[in-house]
Amino acid sequence: MPREYRTIQEVAGPLVLVTDVAGVTYNELGEIELASGEIRRCRVLEIDGSNALVQLFENSAGINLENSKVRFLGHGIELGVSEDMLGRVFDGMGHPIDGGVDIIPEKRMDINGLPMNPTARVYPEEFIQTGVSAIDGLNTLVRGQKLPIFSGSGLPHSNLAAQIARQAKVLNSDENFAVVFAALGITFEESNFFVEDFTRTGAMERTVLFINLANDPAIERISTPRMALTAAEYLAFEKEMHVLVIMTDITNYADALREVSAARKEVPGRRGYPGYLYTDLATMYERAGRLEGHAGSITMMPILTMPEDDKTHPIPDLTGYITEGQIILSRELYRKNIQPPIDVLPSLSRLKDKGIGEGKTRADHANTMNQLFSAYARGKEAKELMVILGEDALTEIDKLYAKFADEFEARYVSQGYAANRSIEETIELGWELLRILPRSELKRIKSEFLDAYYGEKD
Repeated sequence: MPREYRTIQEVAGPLVLVTDVAGVTYNELGEIELASGEIRRCRVLEIDGSNALVQLFENSAGINLENSKVRFLGHGIELGVSEDMLGRVFDGMGHPIDGGVDIIPEKRMDINGLPMNPTARVYPEEFIQTGVSAIDGLNTLVRGQKLPIFSGSGLPHSNLAAQIARQAKVLNSDENFAVVFAALGITFEESNFFVEDFTRTGAMERTVLFINLANDPAIERISTPRMALTAAEYLAFEKEMHVLVIMTDITNYADALREVSAARKEVPGRRGYPGYLYTDLATMYERAGRLEGHAGSITMMPILTMPEDDKTHPIPDLTGYITEGQIILSRELYRKNIQPPIDVLPSLSRLKDKGIGEGKTRADHANTMNQLFSAYARGKEAKELMVILGEDALTEIDKLYAKFADEFEARYVSQGYAANRSIEETIELGWELLRILPRSELKRIKSEFLDAYYGEKD
């Protein structure tokens, strides 16, 4: 039975202090009933003896200390889950907002989940094809991996996110693949873009969409990614599906966390973010992975905009510690109209070596990947020299490398947001570009692969 109290002592912004409570626990869900009968939801943030500090999901306007009462419901925030969630759009608290009927839940799950037992984790090693060459060919995504996208304000990460959600699939597998998409603190226009894009392309059938808009309460933004991960855990470990979780924008999530922390008058850490930001992000990111005895898996691609394009900002910095690499979008490439503007040199997938090679992609994948990185890096150096010294100062081979860098950006990295390249097409395109260089320059590729794929030209 919910316990009811009429002991509200203080209301400060979104925070409410309730005294003389008993048996109330941290993170418990509650309801505040106003004198008019209106119900507002809240969550316990802190317990100090018989005092409970709760945070409202809605605003605190109109709460009368004398006539309002608080009910604590005896459980945390839960999500009713069912396979019927696929193809549906929910708000940040798990309520349908697509005009469809309510979901009849198969079960209710606490959104905070349980951490995976490290000894029960299976090492990620199966290739996921996103259809994006700069990711598949050079910074490969592996099933069960956490691979964030670091973007900047105004860069087209939404287009890239929608493209990956549409195109991603596990190769050589007829197993179920689902996408759980969590949009945090986005505008109505962005929300419309995702819903329309998924509906138009047919991707909606295998997608569960959670949308938290910029004008929704901060406390709801903190719950939204956990709602999405709970849906993902249900689909992955109870329905044995391969689930790709895409979350955008983690920066909005961290800002909501900072807002709540400031309201609680906590001592701030770097840039005003709470000192527990690392731990909080880890409780989300570490819910991705593969589990022993389960065919399903959760692969995660969180997207975050770096304030002032600063990689050392606390959010990308801490995210980089927890995750297995990062895909970085470049403002310079964006200005050159490279779509998507993925900067492949500072990007990294720490698990890429596990997901490529014979039986997974192609035997020559690793060699061509290393050679493309090397040639592009040298080509960029040659172009910088060209700017300083002029083209005449370059050797003939340097001019070839400079040409390679331009072609690589224009044809390999830039493919638009509609092109869905198979891994075969990506590797073949790599070979096509490498033929710009003499065979003697391709020192990172085994001679057997050169014989098979390079051709006669030297």
